[in-house]
Amino acid sequence: MTATLPTLLVGSYTATGGGTATGISIVASTAASESDSADVRTVAVMDDPSFLAVSGDRVYAVSETADGGVSAFRRDGSGLEHLWDAPAGGDAPCHVRVDPSGALVVTNYVSGTVTAVSLRTAESHAASVLASDGLVAAHGSEELVGAPGSAVVTEVLPDASGPVEDRQEGPHAHQSIATPDGTVLVADLGGDALHEFRITDAPSIEPVRVHHVAPGVGPRHMAWYDGDLFVAGELDGHVHRLRRDESGSFVTVASAATFTGEVGESLLSHIEVDDAGRVFVAVRGRDLIVVLDAADGGLILVGSASSGGVWPRHFARVPGFVLVANQMSDAIAVLPLGDDGVPGEAVAQIPVGTPTCVVPV
Repeated sequence: MTATLPTLLVGSYTATGGGTATGISIVASTAASESDSADVRTVAVMDDPSFLAVSGDRVYAVSETADGGVSAFRRDGSGLEHLWDAPAGGDAPCHVRVDPSGALVVTNYVSGTVTAVSLRTAESHAASVLASDGLVAAHGSEELVGAPGSAVVTEVLPDASGPVEDRQEGPHAHQSIATPDGTVLVADLGGDALHEFRITDAPSIEPVRVHHVAPGVGPRHMAWYDGDLFVAGELDGHVHRLRRDESGSFVTVASAATFTGEVGESLLSHIEVDDAGRVFVAVRGRDLIVVLDAADGGLILVGSASSGGVWPRHFARVPGFVLVANQMSDAIAVLPLGDDGVPGEAVAQIPVGTPTCVVPV
């Protein structure tokens, strides 16, 4: 029986960011072994939609540009209807996420800022504009609906730096993640820190505390398993397992290298953990998907496999496969999962220009 892949939305770099895509792409559901000829088309033309978040029929995309922005769409079958735009509150927004509070959380890499957008306020405003003039604007037109200023608030991360001079000259907000305690953690690659905030859809951002990691880690993406936080160290090539102590601070309880030898230009990117405690992390430069075992409270390397292309920026796990967005290969590699969780060789390549984010829908 041939496995079928779900429909995918793909974020990419466009010409603005040196890429080859024209915006957000959709990949129609297809047989895994036939993905080379998959139906791929652009569904929203915009600059550098490098990261996407999907919630119900809503799709949110950053525009990773100087003075960046975030856009909201309604997904209708295989199409996207543009709803509204909001400022990202900084330069080069690289991650967006719908928080349980009802706020859209955007992290801005270059400026080291985090922004909360009240979805309730933004949606209400967009609906009122539509009701008043019947306007339905295409993304890229001059008549876009903008979220009101009252819907957006931005917090600047504290000034900090790290030992990797060319990457850690100041704070660089890379990703946010919700905590079981109702707060939000923001990974600061430049400051070797995790900033904890309390965010509401008012909107508001209230600093709670700062959790420091070892110098030179360069925390990028995070994931939860069994109450512990797993952090991909972009700059040190390690995955770190963190746990709250009695004071509420995160402390490192285990770390594991994802490869042997010098780090050099080997940069970790996305990380996920499955229900069995298998940690998946992508390594750019070495172009690997690495699997570690965290099931017994530690962190042990299981194995690694080729990412199926060059510069694995992001990946998505679907039943039986890992779909890897290999940024410099202009394709998403379809990797079958082995019994031990380690991927096998790619069985197909989905052609998408400069892919940076892949989301099953």
